[in-house]
Amino acid sequence: MANEWTIMYDQDTPVPFTVADGTGIEKGSLLKMTDPMTASLSDGKEDIIAGVAATEKIASDGNTKLGVFRRGIWKCTASGSITVGDALISSATVSANLVETAGVNAEDIVGIALETATDTQTLLVELGPRTNNLA
Repeated sequence: MANEWTIMYDQDTPVPFTVADGTGIEKGSLLKMTDPMTASLSDGKEDIIAGVAATEKIASDGNTKLGVFRRGIWKCTASGSITVGDALISSATVSANLVETAGVNAEDIVGIALETATDTQTLLVELGPRTNNLA
């Protein structure tokens, strides 16, 4: 898989989220969250992030639960320039699993950059999905 998230320092136990039986999800995929506590592949800028897939989910295998990491130090890939300490969001770039620097009014944060990186470089990120309601 392109741009897979790789765990460097595990800080949490995966949490079971509901997933669609017919969907395949690769281990290390960045996942977005919908109601009720349902995860699917992140595919847009500033998705509400569930976390990172702990294991592979094979399409139509009968499973509707998937372990999702919500904490830890991860290596992932940058979309654009990122500076250490930046809050990060999911990227709108066609390739899934990328992060970019959050704008001033960003609400749906993936985590915090622990390193500086330029476009397509990998960096360490402290995963910590959260939503800030600015409205």
